[in-house]
Amino acid sequence: MNESARSAVLGRIRAALAPAPPPQVVVGRDYERQQLRGPGDVARFAETVADYRARVLHIGADAIGDTVASLVPAGAVLAVPHDLPPHWVAGVNAVPDDPALSNAHLDEATAVVTGCAVAIAATGTIVLDGGAAQGRRALTLIPDHHICVVFAGQIVDTVPQGFAALNPLRPLTFISGPSATSDIELERVEGVHGPRTLDVLIVES
Repeated sequence: MNESARSAVLGRIRAALAPAPPPQVVVGRDYERQQLRGPGDVARFAETVADYRARVLHIGADAIGDTVASLVPAGAVLAVPHDLPPHWVAGVNAVPDDPALSNAHLDEATAVVTGCAVAIAATGTIVLDGGAAQGRRALTLIPDHHICVVFAGQIVDTVPQGFAALNPLRPLTFISGPSATSDIELERVEGVHGPRTLDVLIVES
């Protein structure tokens, strides 16, 4: 199609659409933007994150170390943030990321153990911001198994509440289940862009 024919076709389309422009769509923005006041819905978060094929365990604060040890084979090497509470990995071979472990060392690690910044019940999403007990982004993307400790008080109900509790200037990583993607035939493949296995330890008082 030469340029003059193309212009003619487009001109006819514009002329046909001119008498009946599409109706304007108004998107509501009146959702809750404030941080959650009171406890989030722990049961809903557990159910939603489990839908992503993550394993969810409800434990007490004094059971974190024993639970972590039960999720990895004997002699496993675990990569951990330098400021991870020591009792979370008592009795296992934990290697702090200080100085920063090489990508090769992270790839050889059996698992990584971290905390989180926020967890969102509506979407089953865990958010890391590089804060306390979370480490740098590579630490949770290279090992094939991520064990994440989520305290019940870190759970909010909605995405806007989650963003209200976060600092947008920090490096945010959003995790919704094990890493997965699908090809054009909708064949699910896990572990392509991050850990193939996600264990979520929900710590309740």
